[in-house]
Amino acid sequence: MPKIKDEIILRGLKENNLKNIDLNIPKGKIIVFTGLSGSGKSSVVFDTLATESRRQMTLNYPLYVRNQMPRYERPNAELMKNLSPVVVIEQRSIEGNSRSTVGTYMDINPLIRLLFSRIGSPSIGSANDFSSQSSFGRCPKCSGFGEVVAPDLNKLIDYNKSLREYAVKFKPLSPSGWQGRWMMTGGLFDPDKSIKDYSEEELQLLIYGPPEGEKVYAPFHTKNGPQPHEWDGLLPRFTRLYINRDISKLREVSQEDIFAVSTRILCPICQGSGLNPQVLECKINGLNIAEYNHLELSDLLEELKNINNPIGRSIAQQAIPHITQLIDMSLGYLSLSRNMGTLSGGEAQRVKIARHLGSSLNNITYIFDEPSAGLHPEEVDLLIQMLKAIKDQYNTVVVIEHDLSVIKVADEIIEMGPGAGINGGEVVYQGKLEGLKNTPTAIAINHKLKINKNPREIKNYFTIKGASHNNLKNISVNIPGNVLVSICGVSGSGKSTLMLEAFTELYPETIVVGHGSIGVSNRSTLATYMGIMDDIRSIFSKETKQPVGLFSFNSLGACRICKGKGEIIPEVAFADPVTIPCEACGGNRYSDEALKYSYQGKNIVEILDLTIDEAIDFFNISKIIKRVSTLKDVGLGYLTLGQTTSSLSGGEIQRLKLASHLQNEGEIYLLDEPSLGLHKKDNETLLKVFQNIINRGNTVIMIEHNLDFIVASDWIIELGPGGGKLGGHIIFEGTPVELLKANTLTGKWLRDGTNEKL
Repeated sequence: MPKIKDEIILRGLKENNLKNIDLNIPKGKIIVFTGLSGSGKSSVVFDTLATESRRQMTLNYPLYVRNQMPRYERPNAELMKNLSPVVVIEQRSIEGNSRSTVGTYMDINPLIRLLFSRIGSPSIGSANDFSSQSSFGRCPKCSGFGEVVAPDLNKLIDYNKSLREYAVKFKPLSPSGWQGRWMMTGGLFDPDKSIKDYSEEELQLLIYGPPEGEKVYAPFHTKNGPQPHEWDGLLPRFTRLYINRDISKLREVSQEDIFAVSTRILCPICQGSGLNPQVLECKINGLNIAEYNHLELSDLLEELKNINNPIGRSIAQQAIPHITQLIDMSLGYLSLSRNMGTLSGGEAQRVKIARHLGSSLNNITYIFDEPSAGLHPEEVDLLIQMLKAIKDQYNTVVVIEHDLSVIKVADEIIEMGPGAGINGGEVVYQGKLEGLKNTPTAIAINHKLKINKNPREIKNYFTIKGASHNNLKNISVNIPGNVLVSICGVSGSGKSTLMLEAFTELYPETIVVGHGSIGVSNRSTLATYMGIMDDIRSIFSKETKQPVGLFSFNSLGACRICKGKGEIIPEVAFADPVTIPCEACGGNRYSDEALKYSYQGKNIVEILDLTIDEAIDFFNISKIIKRVSTLKDVGLGYLTLGQTTSSLSGGEIQRLKLASHLQNEGEIYLLDEPSLGLHKKDNETLLKVFQNIINRGNTVIMIEHNLDFIVASDWIIELGPGGGKLGGHIIFEGTPVELLKANTLTGKWLRDGTNEKL
């Protein structure tokens, strides 16, 4: 009897832009999905393979358990069989509140707390008592945050302005927020008088509230009429609402907004640990728990290995594998107390991977979404060894990737295409590397780096002097203006700290384009994100003499049945959720009334179905043409005006954010890894955009690992030589040709990627 091939069988895949494709994916191999940004890779791997595996896994649990678990809808496919359980390591940044650290993310902290509660001396209680979030364990001064944050009146108030003129410089307490509007309409203060002209009593009431023991009320206008509301003073209100709570959970304002009108100092009681001094008296081998948390992981490993107490040793043995995993990924310089928000992209990516790799289970499908993101070419080698190790444990490794080094080690390559969006969704190649011919990836593999041998002349500089943020070693550097600059170096070497902190503090006008979320929603479209949807609705309103809201699916124009969602999710009790297109509107979200009206022969739905390329020819309004042209410039001409931001790939979101800033001139653009999510062919499009931006008199600075971007630069600054405490030095400044001759890691990889030698 012939041996049956062990493979995942997928038939008739139609999620998003997939064109009814069939795939057989062999198990126990490294499978790399590649192709242009938006070609359909994520639709196969995440929206079909991962979703169906998770859906089937939940079916093994009793109904009462499944009701507490995420519920997955069956993907749009005819057949999906031979799936195995999946572990998904996504590309998106690690979300965490202001207390989220490497120790909490890796689940090591609970073990360390348990260790101190069992063998620490003097003994003080349970494991929970060693947490800054417990009532006993938290520092009484800073409430466990490690910092004392206090409002700064000179930052909070502009005394030369009135309340109506935004004298209060904090958004929720200004006229743009309900509290600011209430201050103006409540009758306690003259909204048009400059704060400097207030009497002593008025100023006291505004800033500090009524004298102790007294209460003052002002009417707050609601839909039910004016209601009395207690006024407690700007400072007490700011402190209560925005400091004495976990500010990372606030929706209406960011931590940066709060810190902009505050002073921050290390807590003098707990020295930044967030812990009660009594907790810090408990020690193991001379170290308290805060000192444990601040040890570099390589040193912490030695401390744990030196524990001789039998109970302590059994607890330490549970923490050691997690710590070893991080050290093996060259992160031994991190500490458990390191805040997740301060990690570089490459560090965060490796921590995320390490979290999933302590398991001894096999026959699992591991799915990685661009694991090379944020990694220097030197570190990609480490990643490749890790992928091979996972495969060797009898697992299947599925990788979405553009990095050629990772593509070259695949047992099987699946390239999606041929284009992106409506032009993609097909399998253009499946097989081994040697069979890859005449596709965008095949061309990219045979492509040699093109060194910029004629960099622009440098005439001016942006100067940073004595930067010592995080691991920066008191460095000074001149960054050229009006040219293309690359900031490179291994992850953790200080690139993000130098540019996103030190540089932006000195040059706050900098336009920063990162790879964070854009707040994607299925009600947010390309047209709304680019700020032209209001213009389109206004055109319809002017042409038809109908209200503007009639041409919005979030307002008067919404389909009455689906309320503008375009789809309906029927209540199916405990069964899997099912999404069906709305029969009333056919999924277009609009009411029949809205579709009666047209502009230049097209109704609102037909206009939103225009691609960016088509919209440029259709409209004759300069603002709309200018905005959509920027989308075409960044290679997004194939998307439609009505495409939802929630349906975009990572590479598309990155370019959409960039496009939203391209109307500016005479600016400094700081781009954090603009190559993220992009195929090599997309890189060329983006580089042309950068060159055009510079030719219009702007400066473009990139934090980048991608050698294509680095060699196209006019000037390169490399940090290093290592990460963490081994980084923070400037190890190279010069042109691409000079870097080719430099004894640095980037110089080494540059020589490997060109035909040119030293």
